[in-house]
Amino acid sequence: MTSTTKDQTRIQGNELLITRFFDAPRVLVWKAWSEPDRMKKWWGPKGFTAPVVKIDFRIGGKYLCVMRSPEGRDFWSTGVYREIVPHDRIVYTDNFADEHGKQVPASHYGFDGDWPDDMLVTLTFEEQQGKTKMTLRHTGLPAGQISEQTGAGWNESFDKLAMTLN
Repeated sequence: MTSTTKDQTRIQGNELLITRFFDAPRVLVWKAWSEPDRMKKWWGPKGFTAPVVKIDFRIGGKYLCVMRSPEGRDFWSTGVYREIVPHDRIVYTDNFADEHGKQVPASHYGFDGDWPDDMLVTLTFEEQQGKTKMTLRHTGLPAGQISEQTGAGWNESFDKLAMTLN
C-alpha cells in the first residue's frame, strides 16, 4: 500500500500544501529525507532519477541535489537547513542551482514567473498507529500553473518514496 485516501494537495496563493500518509514508521520516512542514499531512490517526479544527492544534515548545513529528466536534462537545487527537530520537523530553503551549488535564477531552467530568492519547505512528521502522516508546505512559488506542476511533481516523488519504504 503506497498511501491512503486521506492524501491532500492544496494551493493557496504562493503556498503549496501536501499531506501524505505512508504505511511505514516515522523514523523510516525521516531517514528518507536525511540520508543521501535513501533520497537518491525517490527524489524527483516519475521517470526522473537523482544521481547526485549531497546532504549536510544539520542546522546551517546545505544540500545539493539533481533531478535528471528521462531526456537527460539536469535540474539542480540547493538550500540550507534552518530547523531540524529529529523525527518531527525539517525546515529548509529551496533554490535553483547549478552543478556547483551556486544559486541561479529560475530562468536558468526556462521557468517564467516571479520567483523569490529563497523558497521555503517545511516538513512535519507524525506517527499514527505505525504509519506516518507527512505534511509538506512549500512557500514562495509563483501562483498559477507552476504551482500546480510543482504539486504534481512532489506527489509523483512521494509515490516513489512510498515504494522505497516497503
